[in-house]
Amino acid sequence: MFKKILLKVLGLFVIIRYPNVPKGYRYFYRDTYICQLTQLKYIFKDYIVKKPYKKICFSGEFTPDIAFALPFAYWHFNNGTLLTTEGAKYTNELYFFSPSHTESFDTRTTEGNYNFETPRILYSQDYNMSKWTPVPLKAMYKNDIYVYSKPILIVANRYNMEWDGPPVSFLSVAYLEILFNKYKDKYQIIYNRPRPENITNDNSDIYDLNEYEWIEENYPDIILMENLFKENKGKANNFNHLQMMVYANADHFVSTHGGTGALASYFGGVNIILSKKGGEHHFDCFHKLYTKLSGAKMFHAKTEEEVTEFLEENY
Repeated sequence: MFKKILLKVLGLFVIIRYPNVPKGYRYFYRDTYICQLTQLKYIFKDYIVKKPYKKICFSGEFTPDIAFALPFAYWHFNNGTLLTTEGAKYTNELYFFSPSHTESFDTRTTEGNYNFETPRILYSQDYNMSKWTPVPLKAMYKNDIYVYSKPILIVANRYNMEWDGPPVSFLSVAYLEILFNKYKDKYQIIYNRPRPENITNDNSDIYDLNEYEWIEENYPDIILMENLFKENKGKANNFNHLQMMVYANADHFVSTHGGTGALASYFGGVNIILSKKGGEHHFDCFHKLYTKLSGAKMFHAKTEEEVTEFLEENY
């Protein structure tokens, strides 16, 4: 009963304080306040007692996992209050600092995103978060294995169901041809679009863009991430592990909406993200949140033409 009343009170507060916010986004504003209020329960344990007690469990999608749950866990680790972490398959290397990490979830769920034990969930009007420290993945996974004669340019693509419909934010094969032709001589391009079997799936179906064979036939000098995984010279434990090892040696990224862009934002340098729609636009996540993950310089392109503009300005 108390929770229902609290939700109504906070909902009314949001309407009064943010009268111009579209109705579909109001509950994210409300949820921010719920997250903040939830953390009040732990003031004594977190700031006075400071002994290991915190059990962090997250079963949501990849982006909120690495944007919220992971930095929350790392804050507790640095604070001396982290006891255990629990997450999806292929997350052990993300939570490398955890005293005890368990990979309990074979799939990620939308319901799992709404974990009010984290400082924020999904989107927020306020990303000035306490109890949030990004994990130094670049420093952790930088290596001497994936090094080339030219600087690395990561092209991280996706071709997924979006909002229960067809793919929206992806780099087309026609555009890849333009990008490859222009930058293949200056950079060692590494192309990455994970296949379903290499990642933990969520509520979005992954489709086939039919570009792998085309790349191998027409651009033999461009490296496919999946081929690096087959070779596995770095002895990666899984595809996520390999991605981090390769990304850690790069400072130039072209990525796309969702977890693809969020992961690329963890490794500094410059990241150009193609995102054509989504809550990230209203909340300006790419500049207010993603840049905090590593200090990366972020550019949000809404079209492939804008990707080209940012590439010409920065690469």
